[in-house]
Amino acid sequence: MDRPVLSRFGWFLILRGVIGALFGLLALSRPTVTLGVVIAFFGAFVLADGIAGIVFALLAPRERMQIWPFLLNGIVGILVGIAALVAPLATTKPLQTLFAVWAFVTGVFEMVQAIRLRRVISGEWMLYLTGLMSILAGVVLLVWPRAGVGAIITFFGYFALLFGLLQIALGIRVRAWGAQPTP
Repeated sequence: MDRPVLSRFGWFLILRGVIGALFGLLALSRPTVTLGVVIAFFGAFVLADGIAGIVFALLAPRERMQIWPFLLNGIVGILVGIAALVAPLATTKPLQTLFAVWAFVTGVFEMVQAIRLRRVISGEWMLYLTGLMSILAGVVLLVWPRAGVGAIITFFGYFALLFGLLQIALGIRVRAWGAQPTP
């Protein structure tokens, strides 16, 4: 894949980053909001990310990219998002486990993509770092399942904000690569 092709997908990273950063700001600015509301906003974030992943998967074959990582990530995101929106309080514990798995799987895919993109672009460290953060978030939820709700909301507020900012920066950089000559 060449830089001009890759640069057309910067919008996906920017959209994902904006949604993540907004979710992070909401969680940090309203930590006293009820758990159901926070789960509903989280559900909306994961659902939107899943839909964006499916759209990206549908565009991937035209650009000679493998479809399955984006498709799998999108499907899992949509299922977790719907579960959170349909029954936010009833899905608290199962949702925590689903989110942990989703975050871990997403992180692995991001790190693999960063390694694969190393041949095409520079600055792939941002994607690698977001992948590492996602894996860490998944592990934290699996290792400390009884952490207090406030601690979990604060942790994911910071996680989503930093994740979002890194995705925005990467998206802007990817869009700019299209204008640069290929080395």
